[in-house]
Amino acid sequence: MKKKILLCVAIVSVFSFNIYSQKAKLANADKNYDNYAYIDAIKTYEKVAEKGYKSAPMFQKLGNAYYFNGELDKAVKWYAELFAMPETEIEPTYYYRYAQSLRAVNENKKADQILEQFDKISNNDSRAKLFKKNTNYLDEIKANSGRYKIENAAINSQYSDYGSSFYNNKIVFTSARDTGSLGQRKHTWTDQHFTNLYSADLGEEMSPANPVKFNKSLNSKFNEATPVFTKDGKTVYFTRNNYVDGKKGKNENGITLVKLYKATLEADKWTNIQALPFTSDSYSTAHPTLSPDEKTLYFASDMPGTLGLSDLFKVQINDDGSFTTPVNLGSSINTEGRETFPFVSQENELYFASDGHPGVGGLDIFMSRINDDGSLNKVENIGMEANSPKDDFAYIIDTKSRKGFFSSNRDGGQGYDDIYQFLETRKLICEQELYGKITDAESNIAIPNAKVTLFDNKMSILKNVEADVNGDYNFLVECGKLYTVRAEKENYSSNEKQITVPKTNGKTYLPIALEKDQCKVTIGDDLGKCFGIKMIYFDLDKSNIRTEAAMDLEKILDVLNQYPKMKLDIRSHTDSRASFKYNEALSDRRAKSTIAWLVKNGIDANRLTGKGYGENQLVNKCADGVKCTEEEHQMNRRSEFIITDL
Repeated sequence: MKKKILLCVAIVSVFSFNIYSQKAKLANADKNYDNYAYIDAIKTYEKVAEKGYKSAPMFQKLGNAYYFNGELDKAVKWYAELFAMPETEIEPTYYYRYAQSLRAVNENKKADQILEQFDKISNNDSRAKLFKKNTNYLDEIKANSGRYKIENAAINSQYSDYGSSFYNNKIVFTSARDTGSLGQRKHTWTDQHFTNLYSADLGEEMSPANPVKFNKSLNSKFNEATPVFTKDGKTVYFTRNNYVDGKKGKNENGITLVKLYKATLEADKWTNIQALPFTSDSYSTAHPTLSPDEKTLYFASDMPGTLGLSDLFKVQINDDGSFTTPVNLGSSINTEGRETFPFVSQENELYFASDGHPGVGGLDIFMSRINDDGSLNKVENIGMEANSPKDDFAYIIDTKSRKGFFSSNRDGGQGYDDIYQFLETRKLICEQELYGKITDAESNIAIPNAKVTLFDNKMSILKNVEADVNGDYNFLVECGKLYTVRAEKENYSSNEKQITVPKTNGKTYLPIALEKDQCKVTIGDDLGKCFGIKMIYFDLDKSNIRTEAAMDLEKILDVLNQYPKMKLDIRSHTDSRASFKYNEALSDRRAKSTIAWLVKNGIDANRLTGKGYGENQLVNKCADGVKCTEEEHQMNRRSEFIITDL
């Protein structure tokens, strides 16, 4: 059997956010617009940064603004500033974003250096370590077991029966059984008859009836095997010896290999039998299967570019029936061993047989989910019932009934190879519904039609959806995996959250709140809140402007320059510690120092008023003699920039 699968049906062959999705326009600051002013905070941050002021949160925001917008060349500038700041603790995710941005400007060597650092601090994040060999693979296989009820199908003979396919409520399969013909020929390598295609009707429970020889117009005197049919039943792709129209092709060593063929059904007869254009006399192609949309054909081959003994490939089927150049499915699927007998389910899951991936013996059956972009997820062994110490292969499943067939030469079979039927009682991949609501962070009102993006643990996009009119979204995800969900909406700052979903089937709720990316202010509002300015910092007992205070004042200065009619009342407050008189005098000096700095930098003094209130306007209970925490006292130490006119 192993030789047969290796040689492919007994022939001498090798197988058997955009964080600011749209910058909102600044409205004119006049009373005709309901006395509201719209402040573009990011523009101000950038202007402040260009003047030489440095702040890790500011650089993070600027870098993210361009990173999520796909402007990675601009993101590099601000992430570089972030990483240049001394003694700054940087979250691991910024290492990854910085490296990705560096690659966009062809600084690959530096990107690799950043990723090496990322690997060291990220606790083996899979974005840095794409795959690691799992030394506990038998435990994983055991966890995937117990999912099948299996019995020998009632269509087997004492010979080799394998490689089935669904077709018009039938199962079509490969068989080397003796048909009683005096001219029945055997292959010298296996002492098995050359294979033909047989079919059996499937009952309501998908139990096959007595098999009969399939359409004689498709069978020849050599091997036919492993067909796949289009949904309309009018086209078949199948494996056959290099033989058509009575002519047998051979390679340079005189060996007849196998090829993929195509035929069409006309008046109950399969005609126009022809080898697919990417096949060759020099290598083998076999075991075709179609994607659910029938636009991609998968197959096994040892053609040039194969990584092992036989690999899985795919070709696109164009609208005119032509084919693209075959593409190797890559090292995540193919190994130095054998990968063969692919099958793609209606749920876009690729099943295949391999002796290169960790298994329980011989050829095992594996599965990898095909993503919307054609990429493939982690390879999973489907479990011990379906897999045995012998060869197990040619798996097909009807995803509605969860019933199907596979082939095996396991002990206890009726013939050389047998076909087994099964019921899958539990899906291989545990699934969760990841759902949530997108809301306004300030009002908690739902935001309709927000763009929501799902990322895997390597920050590769898995899917984009649009939240409904109630702000609700959902994704179907795999259990136990780390995902990132990003929400974006015009006039809001994007927000993303990471979550590791539970390891059991169910639902996981992940709400996301978005903050408006502009500050909407009017007369009486505190302009400082727009930029998170809680306090203008001074040295202890002094009133001279410190560097970090100047950076915050630059933000206020920029807004005042944008809105020449805006007037501010600058108020400085202290906590209740120290004497009442001392606090009042110190806060007043600080308010006047703030005004003086703004005037020195070009603001008309007539637009500014200010006063120190000491401990007169405490915002909590922390008066003299009341025991309070440092955090509670901090709430009273504040600076305010109250808008008095627009």
